[in-house]
Amino acid sequence: MRDVRRYPGARIFTALFFVWLYLPILVVIAYSFNENRLASVWTGFSWRWYESALQNRALLDAVQISLTVAGIATAIATTVALMAALVLVRGREVKLRRLSETVVNLPLLLPEIVLAVAVLILFSQIGLQNGLLKLVIAHSAFCIPFAFLPIRARLQGMEADFEEAAQDLYASPWVTFRRVTLPLIAPGVFAGAMLAFVISMDDFITSNLLNSGGSTTLPVYIFGLIKQGTTPELNAISTLIVLGSLILATTALVLTFRNPDRA
Repeated sequence: MRDVRRYPGARIFTALFFVWLYLPILVVIAYSFNENRLASVWTGFSWRWYESALQNRALLDAVQISLTVAGIATAIATTVALMAALVLVRGREVKLRRLSETVVNLPLLLPEIVLAVAVLILFSQIGLQNGLLKLVIAHSAFCIPFAFLPIRARLQGMEADFEEAAQDLYASPWVTFRRVTLPLIAPGVFAGAMLAFVISMDDFITSNLLNSGGSTTLPVYIFGLIKQGTTPELNAISTLIVLGSLILATTALVLTFRNPDRA
């Protein structure tokens, strides 16, 4: 197979692609240090907008709500996805296996606006008023397939010999899962949990439709700031989000590849 890098213009096209992809992010980061209140007019270097962002009570409340919802939804979605993957991959004589996988992955196949409207109608019909609880239920539902896919892939790539050996040594199903299966699929579980957490933190459509007093998430809050106009404070908030994402991604990579022999 011919090396793609040998095609004429491949290096230039790749460089232009990454410039187009990351240059706007670099511009946002650079102008977050702008002293001027006008985001597009540079007048000098300043940390004032980071101080303003970190002292913004509404912003901190939105971050707290997003972290709370994402944390609970990640725990629920990862647990359900793990159980579904174990049944569908390791289960024997499972009826309608393909249909069951389709049902689990359905939130990936449907437009999010459809799911958001359906959830909104459901909550209205049953009279659920708690905004935080509505967000947790909705986020848990659409995060399940994002956690399910890495866990299923890890299980499918793992031979069943170790589990069968544990059972031959009279280990109970729970001991086999806790001492053999779970440690081997831990990278997949961790990857699924991180993916579900990021998806929940990033969600806007569902959170905006279910938004009520005291349950404003960070994306909804940022959208409200954008409607008022772009300011360096918004750039500072975006930069902090990018920094948090980099820290999270780096931590995930380090934990996943730190000891590949055990993965």
